[in-house]
Amino acid sequence: MGRIWQRSARLACFAGLVCALAAVATIVSAEDKSGDIRGTTLDPTADNLAATWRNANLVLPASLTGRERWQGIPSAAPDVTGKAPLVVLLHGSSGVAPAVKDFQVWLADTLGLASVAPDSLAIDGRLTYVSPVPVEIYERVHTLRLAELTHALEASKSWAWVDRARIVIAGTSEGSVAVSRYAGPESAARLIYSWSCEPNYFVDRPRPGFGPEEPVFNAISARDPYFSPSNPWNKDYAVTGTCAGALKGNLHAVVFVVDAEVHTILNRPDVREATSRFLTSVLKP
Repeated sequence: MGRIWQRSARLACFAGLVCALAAVATIVSAEDKSGDIRGTTLDPTADNLAATWRNANLVLPASLTGRERWQGIPSAAPDVTGKAPLVVLLHGSSGVAPAVKDFQVWLADTLGLASVAPDSLAIDGRLTYVSPVPVEIYERVHTLRLAELTHALEASKSWAWVDRARIVIAGTSEGSVAVSRYAGPESAARLIYSWSCEPNYFVDRPRPGFGPEEPVFNAISARDPYFSPSNPWNKDYAVTGTCAGALKGNLHAVVFVVDAEVHTILNRPDVREATSRFLTSVLKP
């Protein structure tokens, strides 16, 4: 691995080696509603994928609009001039939440990047859950999210303004599984937030799709309540809590571990700073 940027004295990190997390004592208790499943639909049909794209949150930087940043659904986008990189962002299980939109605004205002976040929850009757649920359900979700990503990349080809040599695929939590598994050639880099790319309660197996030299940025809390060793749901797995093992030997990968217990971290100042450094080095604006 090329670089491991750390915020915690709990980690012993060396370039090219797995970053080992020290044991932590925090125990995560399941929520009262754990196992709650609502809805039934997880089928990646043409209509369902179209709904995720139709209701996607698109953010265009001022450099494209010639005026100010724009945000809305793709069909309402204004005319634009020039070209820009595009970040295709897959939200977590809570949908296109305020944190996702805030991150997109930051990408536009700080880095001049356009971004689009397909809305998986726009699917009629879309199954939602409160963990833990059977792994078979998680895997059906992951199959749908991967289809959404593939559909978004294909649909974005109609946008002449996209610099297709500088497409970034990104995800947080549930969305990061699909981003890590995607095996297509379109992405110049990947951003994997709040997911550890390793066997745990959330997948039957990780199945990473990135190549050994592909630029990958992974950011996660040292004591992530879902994917770290502190979660008792992972007691039967040799969990380290980061993508370092999957990225071992990749000189273009960065693992950024935050000394925290929170799950959603993509808008933390330190994570944004590390993301900016990574994207600047890869996209070379």
